Amino acid sequence: MTDRARQGSKQKGKRVLCTGRLYCDLVMSGLSGAPKPGEEVYASGLALTAGGGAYITAAYLAALGRDTGLAVIIPAEPFAGAIASELADAGLDLGPCTFAPPGVDPQITVALIAGGDRAFVTRRAGPAVPEGLGALLDSGAWDHLHIGELASLVEMPETLARAKAAGMTVSLDCAWDADVLARGDLAALLRGVDVFLPNRAEADALIRHAPLLAHADLVVVKDGASGAVAHTAAGPLHRPALSVEVVDTVGAGDAFNAGFLDQWLKGAALGDCLDAGAQTASAALGRIGGARGLGRLARHRTAAE
Repeated sequence: MTDRARQGSKQKGKRVLCTGRLYCDLVMSGLSGAPKPGEEVYASGLALTAGGGAYITAAYLAALGRDTGLAVIIPAEPFAGAIASELADAGLDLGPCTFAPPGVDPQITVALIAGGDRAFVTRRAGPAVPEGLGALLDSGAWDHLHIGELASLVEMPETLARAKAAGMTVSLDCAWDADVLARGDLAALLRGVDVFLPNRAEADALIRHAPLLAHADLVVVKDGASGAVAHTAAGPLHRPALSVEVVDTVGAGDAFNAGFLDQWLKGAALGDCLDAGAQTASAALGRIGGARGLGRLARHRTAAE
């Protein structure tokens, strides 16, 4: 990218590249409860959508008007067509994406929604990100890197240092993975992350090994209906969630990330960043599935505006 093009991009707002695993989400909602061995429960709703923190956060950032790219591996058939079509409708720069070769199993998550809570069964397959991600980071075309799940960073630990060397800021979601959260080296692995965004259960698992602020200078803990807490050296800051009718909780945390990061990249006050995250999370809670058919979302307006 030329200096003139880079300056033009800066004037339009910081460009975000989101990366991590892309899943085919089978979302079953309206369950009376979790299934027990030998029994069966029935869903009143079903959606097949693209999933994974990288895509959902990217789609919400684009819906907020942020210039956003996606670097993921699009699954092979039988899901490639439907997933690629959804991605194309999200208003993202898909140039960094690649397709999985034929014959590779797709990554699938079955999401079970019951009583406002959710449980997931996931199968990962193949590499976490496209082979050319490093060159994308080196290009200088992007200002911020968002990694959709901690497990992806574990698979590609060199990515963080490479992004920082290119002058990028970096955010990271956690996403539950018991094996990853049991590691004792996570604080060292995350060194250099600017914003770390675990949920409450993940944060509780992390502090068994090290304090939250050992992982990043800014740790935002998402706590569902209780809101979110930003932890910094100055102390914690809590902001409430918005009261909305919950249709589907899938993707709400990733949507929160988008609202928070959109304001954080503008240099907004921390409280405004948290409120913006609550606003986008509430939009996710009112719809089925991660980010399909979002359209344009209103940006959070700060008191200064």
